[in-house]
Amino acid sequence: MKANWKKSLAAAVTCMLLTGVSTSAMAAFSLSEEVKAPTPALLQAAQIGVRTYTTTDPALLAQPNKDAILVMSFGTTFPDTRAKTIDATVNEIKAQHPGTKVVVAFTSHIIIDRIKANEGITVPTPEEALQQLKAEGYNRVALTSLDIIPGMEYAYKTAVYDQYKTQFKKMTIGTPLMYWMGQEGQRDDVEQAMAAIKSQMPRLGKKDAVLVMAHGTPDPSNAYYAVMQDKLDALYGGKVMIYTVEGWPALDDVIPKLEANGVKNVTLMPLMMVAGDHANNDMAGAEEDSHKSILEAKGFKVNAYVHGLGENKNIRDMFAAHAGETWEALQAE
Repeated sequence: MKANWKKSLAAAVTCMLLTGVSTSAMAAFSLSEEVKAPTPALLQAAQIGVRTYTTTDPALLAQPNKDAILVMSFGTTFPDTRAKTIDATVNEIKAQHPGTKVVVAFTSHIIIDRIKANEGITVPTPEEALQQLKAEGYNRVALTSLDIIPGMEYAYKTAVYDQYKTQFKKMTIGTPLMYWMGQEGQRDDVEQAMAAIKSQMPRLGKKDAVLVMAHGTPDPSNAYYAVMQDKLDALYGGKVMIYTVEGWPALDDVIPKLEANGVKNVTLMPLMMVAGDHANNDMAGAEEDSHKSILEAKGFKVNAYVHGLGENKNIRDMFAAHAGETWEALQAE
């Protein structure tokens, strides 16, 4: 491991506490000082990492600050895993921002409808949450994401940011769990996240391997999985492989590698925030087309670790740190 992710996060938090200096400057991109008159299009294209919008509307600027945090997640219809993952992460964010209004929104409209029908709980969409915050007089909002990579779901959240930012005095939006890869002097989120899951790894013998199941996306960010595999290889000596439910690589792409490496025992675990339908059914279900059943039919002994990433304290710490970045950006002058 090139760097200890926990020490890196602790150092960043210590820096904020001792010096009052925001780490968000290192979590965003800045144009070269040689660019004297950037066009609006260039400025928009350079919005990478933590994004910040401040109004020029005199009426909004005259208002006293009233700040809030909006936590956005895809959501899940599984109440037990929701409590252990999404709710646990939100509670950690709340604990780090005492006295601050923290609102949760889900981006899956289907999940929102099912939770309402089955549990009688109303969860807002990000749009509805922002509308409600505005109605309550909140005029500065820090948006934070519980996404794993900057795929389609994260694009939804940044679209909401772009559509609503002008209605507020100031708005910021942070990054998902994995965003930076060490480029341009930034941290390596991918390495940190892949190191963070070490706490849930079984002991791996010569004939053992772990398959981590990601979701996959039609978005070009599906390429993140190749970067993750590179980090996994460096950290775990080729004993941990990634595959996806709906993207590349698929399970069929990694089975030949297991066979070539003489693997006999496989542990399956989801690389998803929650252990929902994909983890319980697609990955670990009893049906003959589940990943567990497919591997067993191939002669592997399979164990399923059915726990979402949100149950991992190391991962929750990373999400909370990213929420802290967007909050610090909101507070910055």
